[in-house]
Formats: sequence, C-alpha cells, structure tokens
Amino acid sequence: MNTLDYIIIGSYLTGLLLLGFVLRHQHNRQDYFLAGRKLAWPALTLSVMATQLSAVSFISAPAFVGLREGGGLIWLSYELALPIAVALMLWKLLPTLHRLGVVSVYDFLEQRFSRFTRLLISAVFQLSRSFATAIMIYAVSILLQSTLGIGQYLSLAAIGLITLVYSAMGGMKAVVYGDVIQMLLIIIGATVCLWVGLDAIGGWHAVTLVTSTERLQAVDVAALGLHGNDFGLLPMLFGGMILYASYYGCDQSEAQRALSNSSVGDLRKMMFAIALLRFPIVIIYCLSGLVIGALVVTNSELRQRIPLDNPDWMMPIFITEYLPNGVQGLLVVAIMAAAMSSLSSAINSLAAVTTEDIQRVRKQKLSDCAYLRSARIAGVVWGIVTLTLSLYAGNIAPTIIEAINKIGSVFYGPVLATFLLGVHTTRTTAFAVNAGLLMGVAVNLYFWLSGSELFWFWWNVTGFLTCISVAVSISYFASRNNTMFTATRGLSGLEGMSLVSWTGILIALCLSLPALLTWF
Repeated sequence: MNTLDYIIIGSYLTGLLLLGFVLRHQHNRQDYFLAGRKLAWPALTLSVMATQLSAVSFISAPAFVGLREGGGLIWLSYELALPIAVALMLWKLLPTLHRLGVVSVYDFLEQRFSRFTRLLISAVFQLSRSFATAIMIYAVSILLQSTLGIGQYLSLAAIGLITLVYSAMGGMKAVVYGDVIQMLLIIIGATVCLWVGLDAIGGWHAVTLVTSTERLQAVDVAALGLHGNDFGLLPMLFGGMILYASYYGCDQSEAQRALSNSSVGDLRKMMFAIALLRFPIVIIYCLSGLVIGALVVTNSELRQRIPLDNPDWMMPIFITEYLPNGVQGLLVVAIMAAAMSSLSSAINSLAAVTTEDIQRVRKQKLSDCAYLRSARIAGVVWGIVTLTLSLYAGNIAPTIIEAINKIGSVFYGPVLATFLLGVHTTRTTAFAVNAGLLMGVAVNLYFWLSGSELFWFWWNVTGFLTCISVAVSISYFASRNNTMFTATRGLSGLEGMSLVSWTGILIALCLSLPALLTWF
C-alpha cells in the first residue's frame, strides 16, 4: 500500500466522524434509537444487509467456498431459508412489535409475560451479540494486520474508537446512513475482487479446470447433518429458517431497523427487498471465493502465505498481492466499513436494551436528557467490552463465519420460540416460557459441550422445539390465565406464497449451478 491508499482510508474515517457530528442532535429515545421513525425503507434495507453481509462475509465466506476442506458453494444452502423466514416474521411477529411502538423488542416480552422474561432474554441477547460481534472484529484485525502491517491492538483501536464516536454521537441515523455507504462499498469491493481474480487466473474456464466437482455443489440433498458438519439441505433449510427468523425478528440489532420504519407497509417492503436481494450479493461473495481459491491452488507462492489452519487469510493476502494501489485502499475501506457497520449496529442495539433494562430495574422513567446520557454511556461501555472480547476470539470453528453462526445457533431457536409463543398463544404462562427458554438453551449447550456429531445448524431446531414443548406442557397443567393481548397480522396469503415460491426458485437454481458453471 502507498500514500494514495492511506489518503483514501483516512478520508473515509474522517467522513464517518463528520457524519456522527452532523447527526448528533437527538431529543428523546425514539430519535436516538429509532431515528424518529422517519427513515426511508430503502436506506433501512441497505443498513440491515450491511450489518449481516459484514466483514465476516467479505473475508470468511470466500475462504469457506475457495479453500476450506469440505467447503464450496454448499454455503449457498444457507440462503435458501431466508424467504420462508421473512414470511414467518411478517405473518404477525414484526407487525405486532411495530404496532406496540417499543424501542427494545424485549419490552414486548415484559408486556406479554413478565419482567423476568424480558430480563432473561435480554441477557441472552447481550451475551450472544457481544461475542458474535467480537469474532467479527477479530476477522477485520486479520485484514488490517496483513494489509496495513499494524498489530492487532492498534487495528482494533482504529476500528473501535472511530465507530464508538460516530455511533454514540449520531444514534440510529448515523448508523443507518453509514451503513448505506458501507453496503455499496462492500458490493463494489466483492465485484472488483471477482473481476481481478478472473483476469489473474485466465478466465472462468481455468477456474473450472482446477476446481473439484464437489466444491461446485451448492445443495446436498442426501446429507442429513447427523454425523458432523455435512451442510445438508434439510438442516440448512430448517435450521436456517429458524436462525434467520430469530435474527431478523428477535435480535435487537436487526429488529431495531424494522421498528424504525414509518409504517407496517414500509416494514413489509424492507423485508421483501432483503429476501430478494441477499442471494445475488452472496453469489458474488461465493464466486469470488471460488475464483480466488482456484488462483491459490495454481500459485504455490501465494498458497504458502496462507496458514493451512486459517483459510480466512485468503482474501487479505489476495488484496495485497493482486490489487493495484488505490484499489487496495478502497478494498480495505470496504472491509473496515463492513466491520464498523456490524459494530455500530451492535453498540446501538446493546445500548438500547441496556438502557431500557436500567429503567425497569430502577422502576422510574428517566428524563430525555438523562436517558440519552445513559444511552451514550452504555454504548461506549459495550464497545469497550466487545473490543476486549475480540482479543480472545478464535478456535470455535474452521472459519470465522461458521463460528458466528455456531454461537447464534445455541440461542436463536429458544429465543424465536419465546416470541412466537407470546404472539400466537394466549394461554402460555410466564413461568412456562421461562422454563422453556432455559431448557432449550441448556439442551443446545449439552450438544456443544458433549461433542455431539449433530450438525450445529440443527441446534436451531432442537432449541426451538424444546422451548415450545416445555412451555406448552407446563401451561397445559397450569391454571388458565388467558391474556387480552392481540397480535397484528401483516402478511397476505399471496405475499406468503410468493416468498415460498422464491425459495423454490433458489433451490432449483442451486441444484443446476454445477452444470451452469461448467457450461460457461
């Protein structure tokens, strides 16, 4: 990297600080955490995708596809569940949460069940989100170490300090507008890597000559996920549906965007756009991984620079070796932007949940000034905690992207079950749902700690079913205590069928990918 690259990086980081300064004026909790519900749904769509299609996806998804043993385009099976998950969320869950006007989605659980339920699931969110974000920041430190030549501590400080400042000052508006820029940079960056990689190896035909048929396979119908990480269609479809529904509908970091829409109609547009647009973007990630992985296989010097036990170094090494100056700076900015998107979203959502929890514990409503002060302090504290945890991230799974989803799979099933029981049933009691939540998490922790061969994608299903079974069983024998709560329906039958049909189209496309890719 040369002076031009550093100018590009410095200009971008300065721009983010200015963004936070310009958007620093907020008057109350709705302004700070929901941007006054005045943000346009296209901006919120890009913000949601920027948070999930983050630096981890940019670095680790191509590594999984291109180099990981047993990897390949099979990762695309993960995307097949999203349209059905969107249908499940839009049926009643997200419209109900939007109608209630809550800042933290966990406020709903207190209204429906009890304060203990709210605090319990809030603790689960804060634990899982801080760890997952820490792993993501660790991924970006790999890039900065290899491209900028700076140490882990300095790279974490560079990302964390600037993100803390602009997100704490600007609130949700700064997070969303920053995400819009970052999402565009991510797409451009991945496309540039794909194009440069193809040019370096000599075209698509050269890629197919050195790529095994197994790595081109995007769907494995035979594998059932009962004997390790085989990424079969069934566990990826059912487990992915629960993971996605829980992540987008019950995880504060993503659901907060849904609550920021001005209406349920805009909320529906945002979720449909996500269901349609995610797959094409992930295809770019995966194809770039396939191309660069083939380039690594044919270049022994390049292969020697990538640790055998850490394929996540593939993209950073490729950027430093093959991209021209100026473009390197843009790519580093793209990945830093992706990291900052995830970190700023995590900080903002963790601060929202923590500040709301403080109000509940103190049993008194804070003034607008005191609330905003507490929110900013909570954001800074969570930023420091997350950055500290990132120093110890690693060795959870062969690639970072698997590690984050593995952690989420412990919690997402029971969390989704808790919300759905609250929305779709009237007899389920607080004690029953609390017991179901704890039992669902306990079962998944047993699978993890016992070394079970059950594929971790199935943990989403086991946790979900355990929570439902325990809660329904206990409620059946409890005295009737029906609630007057009424859910809001936001999805028509035709819309639901269109989302299910989109899933069918994606499955058919994935099944035909090996033939299509070898035909070109």
